[in-house]
Amino acid sequence: MSNTLFIGKVLLTFDELPSTNDYARSWIAGTSTKSAAKNRPPEGTVVLAASQSAGRGQFGSKWLANPGENLTFSVIFYPNWLALQSQFSLSEAVALSVRDTVVHYLQPGPSVGIKWPNDIYADNKKLAGILIENTVLGGQYEAAIVGIGLNVNQIQFSSDLPHAGSMATVSGSTFDVELVLGTLLQNLERRYLQLRAGHFSSVHADYQSHLYRNGQVSEFELPDGSSLKGVITGTDPTGLLQIQTDAGIQSFEVKGIRMLI
Repeated sequence: MSNTLFIGKVLLTFDELPSTNDYARSWIAGTSTKSAAKNRPPEGTVVLAASQSAGRGQFGSKWLANPGENLTFSVIFYPNWLALQSQFSLSEAVALSVRDTVVHYLQPGPSVGIKWPNDIYADNKKLAGILIENTVLGGQYEAAIVGIGLNVNQIQFSSDLPHAGSMATVSGSTFDVELVLGTLLQNLERRYLQLRAGHFSSVHADYQSHLYRNGQVSEFELPDGSSLKGVITGTDPTGLLQIQTDAGIQSFEVKGIRMLI
């Protein structure tokens, strides 16, 4: 399927799962004892489902996708070489890998950006979402489960999702979902190995250069319901979003602000 060193060499496919992230997490949890460790899934294992009945996005939101038209899968990593304070670097690398894939198939075409922290947008439509769930043991990473949902060929979306789109809706073309998966796994491995080789600054710079609405005046909603206008100036290495406002540059955590589109 993909020309990779380790990602996707173990590939489990299902017609339907409640959640690929939940399946991967349960598998890892079942091998947490010393006696069961030999059955631990190898790094790069991919759990893919044609349909998820309880797929999740950021902040507990649901991820809805038509069966067979899109990609919904999870990848297991063991980034014990990555300091916990640098965990946002993994989110950057994953988001870049998905963007790399979309650009590969859509260019020349619409501008493709990463909406903080890691959604992929093109033509102001959300094409992909990422959910990373980390397991920490003894003050270091034990595992990271990277869940990716990429809308490939779906055309119709619920009216409750006014900003949902797909590679097909923004391009007018349809794609071979299996080929898209192969490309995505290659890009994911390349970006992951870039991090593992210590190239954190280049990954961070790439992320900043493709940040959605970076340098543009945008409106945001705060947790208390009030609004804020400002210009995104980037993120810091820990993932805080930095916004230039009338009061100066302010930094926000992921759950501390929401961009209004």
